[in-house]
Amino acid sequence: MSIETEGSTVTDSALDTPDNLVGGPSENNEPSGSQLEEEGDIAADYIEELLDITDLDGDIDIDARDGRAYLSVNSSQDSNLRLLSKPETVNALQELTRIAVQTKTGSFSRLILDVGGSREARQAELTALVTKAIERIEGGAAAAALPPMSSYERKLVHDLVASNGFISESEGEGRDRHTVIRPA
Repeated sequence: MSIETEGSTVTDSALDTPDNLVGGPSENNEPSGSQLEEEGDIAADYIEELLDITDLDGDIDIDARDGRAYLSVNSSQDSNLRLLSKPETVNALQELTRIAVQTKTGSFSRLILDVGGSREARQAELTALVTKAIERIEGGAAAAALPPMSSYERKLVHDLVASNGFISESEGEGRDRHTVIRPA
């Protein structure tokens, strides 16, 4: 996903993500296709090792889009992979996988990990949250605050809000950082 969101006010996309740290990609320094491919390969090896250790079956798909490497772990059979598909577990595994990639490449990684379709399910939840917030605003509320969430989830929310013709910004610090939606 691109850092900028057209038609909305996004205050956290460049400020609270590690992208602005030394060595992180910037708008003018997006990772190349070969860098993203390398990130995906390292991440796949790491996750494959984890699956072997935990005796879980899963197929790993690697994709590169919007300046990020995406890794999806799915199973064509009924496996215990669902044990890893809880949002908190996926986020923790994603961070561990990013650290493994960073250790090997020496560069910050914006890798996204999905296990068993958990990201798609979370996006549906975020869409429902945004829809309810917009309904509150259309009903007369001056603004609607969403619960705290990760920078990646806030980015998804900012995109959803902008596509509905509203504006959003992130407020708060650390684990309390959340999105506030307002009329345009």
